[in-house]
Amino acid sequence: MGLGSRLKLDLCIFIFSVALFSSPVFSDLILSKLDRRIDLTSHIVRVTSNIKVENDGNEPISDFVVAFPDHQAKHLASLSAFHIEGKGKTKSRGASLPLKPVQSEGIPQSLISYSVSLPKKLVKGESLSLEVFAVFAHILKPFPEKVSQGDFQLVVFQDSAYYLSPYAVKVQTLSVKLPDARIESYTKLENSKAQGSEIKYGPYENQPPFSYSPVVVHFEYNKPYAVAQKLVREIEISHWGNVQITEHYNLVHGGAILKGEFSRLDHQMSSYAKGASSFSKLVAKLPPRAHSVYYRDEIGNISTSNLQSNSKKTELEIEPRYPLFGGWKTFFTFGYGLPLKDYLFEAEGKRFVNISFGSPIDELVVLPEGSSDLSVSISFPVEQEQETKLSHLDISGRPVMVLRKVNAVPEHNQHFQVYYKFNCLSLLREPLMLISGFFFLFVAGIAYSHADFSISKSSASYLARVQREEVQTIIQQLENIINRCLAIHDKLEVSLRELSRTGNVQACKTARKAADNLLKELSKELKPLLTSLQLSPQATQIFPKVEELVTKERELQERLITKHSIVIDCYEKKLSGREIENRVAPHQQKITALKQDVDDLLEYIDEI
Repeated sequence: MGLGSRLKLDLCIFIFSVALFSSPVFSDLILSKLDRRIDLTSHIVRVTSNIKVENDGNEPISDFVVAFPDHQAKHLASLSAFHIEGKGKTKSRGASLPLKPVQSEGIPQSLISYSVSLPKKLVKGESLSLEVFAVFAHILKPFPEKVSQGDFQLVVFQDSAYYLSPYAVKVQTLSVKLPDARIESYTKLENSKAQGSEIKYGPYENQPPFSYSPVVVHFEYNKPYAVAQKLVREIEISHWGNVQITEHYNLVHGGAILKGEFSRLDHQMSSYAKGASSFSKLVAKLPPRAHSVYYRDEIGNISTSNLQSNSKKTELEIEPRYPLFGGWKTFFTFGYGLPLKDYLFEAEGKRFVNISFGSPIDELVVLPEGSSDLSVSISFPVEQEQETKLSHLDISGRPVMVLRKVNAVPEHNQHFQVYYKFNCLSLLREPLMLISGFFFLFVAGIAYSHADFSISKSSASYLARVQREEVQTIIQQLENIINRCLAIHDKLEVSLRELSRTGNVQACKTARKAADNLLKELSKELKPLLTSLQLSPQATQIFPKVEELVTKERELQERLITKHSIVIDCYEKKLSGREIENRVAPHQQKITALKQDVDDLLEYIDEI
């Protein structure tokens, strides 16, 4: 199913539901003039509607209803309404008007509506001007959904040329502002035209309630499509003069997914193949007096960042380790400190922090230990809860006010206040803890230097430790003797290989005689060690293995001497090589097995 078919199906279903359930229940109020502007220069869509409202009935009216289709309402991030005062050049935006979600009788279920409280009741014939400002997130849809590295990104936006309202509209216009003039296609209606990077619809006159004329704009969008799937912002207040802010980002490129493989070489060498839809830099606008700025990810510190700071602003240019294409993610953290005196104030016996909410999905405010009676003042709805967090040198923990907001957009970059009570004596906790800690440390050091912690040489534990050390020494000496015996065995094997190469029987006999003498001396050294080990109560478990090791080594010696004698005898009788191998074979098999047993026993004793 193509782009046009899918959108037409959605629109037909919506128009049918509106036509089926709509009724002119708000006929006393009419919109005499309406100018609507849709800003698509960012992936956050902003819609500004300037409306002149007029009461055409007999009853006074105090509320104005704003409606959105449910497929738009689920992407609504921010909604505000203002009273426009004055006319012409003196026109200005007044105070923000209260609004709340409602489900009025007569409005279709497919519409989500909000009620705006007018600054005054409108009697018959009176009118006033309003501005309704709506912000939508995730409403631009990439089409095609996948692009290659060198392709441009195209997105689709869907709305109505007519203002969807439960009121009749006398005159209305619509303008759609695009990032540039590269437009793939757009819905062409009566009184519609494209001028550069702007598409205009209207004017349209005398439209009944719930009028809806679908428009689809398909255009090129190659700006950063950065979406924070999760952002945790921690603000920690220290009454020692610092506000520490730490921000953890789970960032994803929300645009068209990269199709095929990524080429780092093409990205670096070819401006076309870099990927018009990708981005490799972000800018964080920090408060002017930010200090101690750091930027890191799961691997460690990232050096590809640039900090520019002056008395008016501080900008941190963040560059991830790799460029982000559609569907790609990155995780990073940056933090900085702020002077406390710029953000902490006092009023009516309470302290309060006045700081920007930013554009987080999760907001975490950490107050100093000892704070109580917490409250938050914020101009838009958020989820609130209170927790406790332990930090350095804390005893009972610090109270934490947690604020959560989904679909956060730059319009939420507003200041909020956290009010709390704080006893100045709580500032003395940490210094007193440090002073007390060092005092007791020095006292413990003095007591240790004057105390006698030596163990009596007559105690059972001391004697047992000495005996264990003696056993370990004997085992090390015994292992050394066995290893020397194994080295002599190797020399015997080498003399046999020399005999087969040179045929010098006399030299082979000399080597065996020297080996016999050395092995006898080592056997004498081994006897007292075995006796000491047998008598030690600490060697009860290991002695059987040591005894088995000595037995196996002696048996190996005998087999090697026997093999040596057989080979020399065969050479003196001038027997063939095959006959020598046949006579030696039974002994060689046993020698190989004994060598393996000796190695295993040595390894076992080493591990104990």
